[in-house]
Amino acid sequence: MPDSLISSGRVSIAYRDFGGPGPSLLLLHGAGGNLAQLTTLAEELRQTYRVVTVDLRGHGRSGDGPWRWGEVLDDLAAVADGLGLDRPAVVGVSLGGMLAALWAQRHPECPGVVSLDGNPPPSRPEHLAGMDPGQAATALAKLRAAFDGMAAMLAEPLTAERLAAALAGQRAMARRYGADPADWVATFERNLVPCDDGRYRLRPDPTVTGQLREAMESLDLVPAYRDARCALLLVLATEDLPEQEPFHEVYAAYRRATLERLATVDIPHLRVLPLAGASHAMVAERPAELAAIVTDFLHEAARG
Repeated sequence: MPDSLISSGRVSIAYRDFGGPGPSLLLLHGAGGNLAQLTTLAEELRQTYRVVTVDLRGHGRSGDGPWRWGEVLDDLAAVADGLGLDRPAVVGVSLGGMLAALWAQRHPECPGVVSLDGNPPPSRPEHLAGMDPGQAATALAKLRAAFDGMAAMLAEPLTAERLAAALAGQRAMARRYGADPADWVATFERNLVPCDDGRYRLRPDPTVTGQLREAMESLDLVPAYRDARCALLLVLATEDLPEQEPFHEVYAAYRRATLERLATVDIPHLRVLPLAGASHAMVAERPAELAAIVTDFLHEAARG
């Protein structure tokens, strides 16, 4: 399926229009990903909706630009306007889920939003329910150091040997989730940029990665949930990714704190669904089930 570009100010945004027989739906990927990661979910949803996916700025084949929430929302509006999408629903994964909630805050005409584990990362002791503040601060410092190390590693250009190892890792991940390894390789390659010396670097680049982390860590989504005028569904992970297991206590405490905070806010149009047995990789784990959840929720929202 071919991709196209739409200009959003000085940034070009790549999108893929899957078509479909029904209302418009924007489908948004997570940080470090791209639109190709959502192909299976998009194919499921296009049975009911006209599904459009995008590469967020700094990712995939979209252009680079500062990562500021308002400007990224402008990118999405440029796609919706350019394609004539009438009041699209928005479904987002991780970072895409955060954007979906912010879209609802900005667009009162939006018919419905689904966030698939779209929560900012834990960054402060009060984010960790049941942990001593000192213990929480120490655990968060270790988590930040792990993220710093990962960011530094991803910022290094990939030699042929490292690229081969990375592609082998993608094939192994695909097998873990029962997916086609070729699809995972193609998704990974979509974020590769050739260097002059024959090596490759990964998108997003270190500048965008740093801006993304800062933007997410400073984000409070509860005001967006309150301001929204449409039905909102938050589908939350209940299990760790294998990569999160060394920080199990942190992520378990964060999931508890998230549920506790959402339970205290009185937002009638907000529904919270902890998905039993699902991790942050729920889109890879259970795409057909998620498509059914999204479709049922948006149908109910349309009926009022």
